[in-house]
Amino acid sequence: MKVIVGLGNPGPQYAETRHNIGFLLVDLLAEVYKLQFRAKFQGLWAEGKVEGERIFLLKPQTFMNLSGRSVREFTSFYKILGSDILIVHDDMDLTLGKLRLRNQGSAGGHNGIKSMLEELGTDQFWRLKLGIGRPPKEYDPARYVLSHFGEEEISQLEEVLRRAEKTTNLWIKGEADRAMNLYHRSPGV
Repeated sequence: MKVIVGLGNPGPQYAETRHNIGFLLVDLLAEVYKLQFRAKFQGLWAEGKVEGERIFLLKPQTFMNLSGRSVREFTSFYKILGSDILIVHDDMDLTLGKLRLRNQGSAGGHNGIKSMLEELGTDQFWRLKLGIGRPPKEYDPARYVLSHFGEEEISQLEEVLRRAEKTTNLWIKGEADRAMNLYHRSPGV
């Protein structure tokens, strides 16, 4: 059993913003796997079989800073271990188009991950960081993460989501090392 959690904020005003790139990937996975979301666990979740593995998709509806509450409730109910949890989130330290898969670490300034660490009581869970880049110096970072992708960025966004889908499929199959080797490279690989 594995759970893939996309981080973001609920509501149409946040749809397709940089901070919601985790939701975008989980929505793509639900479409590819033909899964339907339903409400429970302070979130929207879906269930199915992928690569012979029972998987769950989860989109916490608690807003980013409290998303750990939904994940704790979900993983406690299904008794899912940290090694079987993949949190997908935005990362300003990576340029748009880059991604990183890690199996532990700090919050790195990300409030959604900070909430995970507090609620789960461990840093032993997987993270798939999707780059959104840094804002221009004069731009407020909080405002930047809540902004929409520019028209000129859409092709990069689509490409990183495509690679993130492939990374996620390898993670589901237990091939995280292969995923890291293949997809940590620059876009277009």
